[in-house]
Amino acid sequence: MSRSDAEVDEEELAIRQWRVKKLIESLEKARGNGTSMISLVIPPKDQISRVSKMLSDEYGTASNIKSRVNRLSVLNAITSTIQKLKLFSRVPTNGLVVYCGTILTEEGKEKKVNYAFEPHKAINTSLYLCDNVFHVEALKSLLESDDKFGFIIMDGSGTLYGTLSGNAREILYKFTVDLPKKHGRGGQSSVRFARLRMEKRHNYVRKVAEVATQLFIKDNMPNVTGLILGGLADFKNDLNNSDMFDPRLKKVVVQIVDCSYGFENGFNQAIELASETLSNVKFIQEKKLISRFFEEIALDTGKVCYGVKESLYALENGAVHTLIVFENLDLTRYVMGKGDQEKIVYLHPDQLTDSDHYKDKDGQVLEIKDSQLLVEWFAENFKKFGASLQFVSDKSQEGSQFVQGFGGVGGLLRYKFDLSSMDFQDKEEFNDEEDDNLGDEWDIFY
Repeated sequence: MSRSDAEVDEEELAIRQWRVKKLIESLEKARGNGTSMISLVIPPKDQISRVSKMLSDEYGTASNIKSRVNRLSVLNAITSTIQKLKLFSRVPTNGLVVYCGTILTEEGKEKKVNYAFEPHKAINTSLYLCDNVFHVEALKSLLESDDKFGFIIMDGSGTLYGTLSGNAREILYKFTVDLPKKHGRGGQSSVRFARLRMEKRHNYVRKVAEVATQLFIKDNMPNVTGLILGGLADFKNDLNNSDMFDPRLKKVVVQIVDCSYGFENGFNQAIELASETLSNVKFIQEKKLISRFFEEIALDTGKVCYGVKESLYALENGAVHTLIVFENLDLTRYVMGKGDQEKIVYLHPDQLTDSDHYKDKDGQVLEIKDSQLLVEWFAENFKKFGASLQFVSDKSQEGSQFVQGFGGVGGLLRYKFDLSSMDFQDKEEFNDEEDDNLGDEWDIFY
């Protein structure tokens, strides 16, 4: 079954966010010798020509730096930045971010770096700094959640529908209702009054549910990340438990809160009461995903895989529906060779003692031809196998168990798939003595 465009877009955004996060981590670690590291952020409506002129002026100013080494480093960085800007005829839709300069490696050697890219969403900051570190505060702010949450504030006076995205709140719709109150009159009319009261409450809940579907369902799926129900009395619980409430919305209800007020004041109070849940929504989604993974294992359905080699095998056979990967997996995919023969080896960084060569378990010395983080390889290739990709952290109990107990790589399968029948026809070698460890060598001959 094909995935919707919304699901694909969300997946693409998650991958781009992950890449920005990895880039930020590497940029924060970088240190330069002198002020030769340029951080440049250009907002969407700015002009490349203006920034280029500004850099040319900075070049003239930097020519007066007394230290020859520092002067040359700064001038080279400014020149590289100007050359990079020439690749762009205009500022991209979301703006442009450039990091350029000379950094010091762990071995104390100088290394030139040059990044220029459009961020995954609009960056409204203008920045130019020449320092001994890269300034990534503007990029970090882009990673802050801008998910949209829906609110339904419901009590005996009426209902308000609103959304919250970042710090922006919006009232979508509200209406009032006149419900009959309970009374102490006895006699034969008491049963009729009670029936009429329940009918009006029922119709009220129906209307609230219908309007919620109109406002929060688009293209046959919720248009909000999560839904918060609030208000006085039990109306919110009646709505959540009602068969009239759209099942697609029930699935995204993240919290039900008791408010002392209705309408706008209740909306503001509900935001405060649900603040912790709103900040942890991705945390909750991650827990649900991994809990489902554990449930498949517990039920022994055969529709789950875990471990690097098993997951890769299931992925290559098209059996993986959702690939789950630890976002900080420190496993690297090396392409190695000797003569015309090549193999792929998966290793942790500390398992490689030589940056150019590697000795396998048979004593062969292999030349390292290419290397790439396995997570990056997954991000670039998962679509080829018809799978979706989900990054998880180890911040939750479930996430930590997934990383420590299952190596940080696993998947939910489309159908029952027998991994015990893996037959690599002598194209692969495994270290049987340490087969259960994530860092084991996995050689694939081509």
